[in-house]
Amino acid sequence: MIPAENLLEVKNLTTHFHTQGGIVRAVNDVSFQIAAGETVGVVGESGCGKSVTMRSIMRLIPEPPGKIAAGEVLFEGRDLLKLPEEAMRKIRGQEIAMIFQDPMTSLNPVLTVGRQLTESLEEHFGSSHARAEARAIELLDLVGIPDAANRLSEYPHQFSGGMRQRVMIAMALSCDPKLIIADEPTTALDVTIQAQIIELINRLQAEMGMAVIWITHDLAVVARLAQRVLVMYAGRIVESAPMKSLFADPGHPYTMGLLASLPRLDADKDIELQVIPGQPPNQVALPVGCPFAPRCTYTVDRCIEENPPLERYRADHWAACWEKEKIDSERAMAR
Repeated sequence: MIPAENLLEVKNLTTHFHTQGGIVRAVNDVSFQIAAGETVGVVGESGCGKSVTMRSIMRLIPEPPGKIAAGEVLFEGRDLLKLPEEAMRKIRGQEIAMIFQDPMTSLNPVLTVGRQLTESLEEHFGSSHARAEARAIELLDLVGIPDAANRLSEYPHQFSGGMRQRVMIAMALSCDPKLIIADEPTTALDVTIQAQIIELINRLQAEMGMAVIWITHDLAVVARLAQRVLVMYAGRIVESAPMKSLFADPGHPYTMGLLASLPRLDADKDIELQVIPGQPPNQVALPVGCPFAPRCTYTVDRCIEENPPLERYRADHWAACWEKEKIDSERAMAR
């Protein structure tokens, strides 16, 4: 059994996709924990394995071509990877819910919003249609959709992008899950609506006490939401730290590059944003050593020859870099 404080513990999760070009190693030996009520941000470039990791946890990887090749996903002590599909279906939505990136493709266009909300309540709790409909109205009110009772009979195309995402959040909350996985839920929205959705989820998390995993490529979003951050690169976690520690003292050159690329309000207007040179590695043919080495300014021979493990950098701060002590020393000298 896992410690009581850990709601979710992922151990050595590995997911591959078999393609004509070879085996795509999308997730490679990923391990992390989520405490009850904690908000964790998962960041990294597109294709780094963020979404595949979370879909593997939910067992939403299409087989074939995908395959969860190894690992354990312990949710309250139960290994989700070993459960029968029927038992896993009960966990999805009822205990772990997922908010997807694009609500227009996630919502069923031929079913009313009301039917899509009541369906899970009837499925998981055996609620009568009248009770499920009353709960659906409560949920739409909760996420800030006006005139909720009348909008139950409308279809997704009759809602704006922001309102559709609020419907998705309402669906995720419908069964009072203990964990919500939000997969870049603000990507398709304009900046003003993004801010509203972020604040909505932040408020609901505080009120309801659920744990949240927020997948994003935007570190600015993470700074507003997360207590802890996981940085992924080439299917691996390369840094794990409390949010404030990560922003103040990043221990991995990739994280440093991500932070340096953020615009700053206090920066000189003539200073150009930094970029990380090069491209992520081909995940069909990952290098023997550190996958970030070709793009890194700290690369030494050992980086080419051996992939660094995730090791302690500071208290509750872990980084997968052979040169993290040098990085720390240089930062101390610059202060």
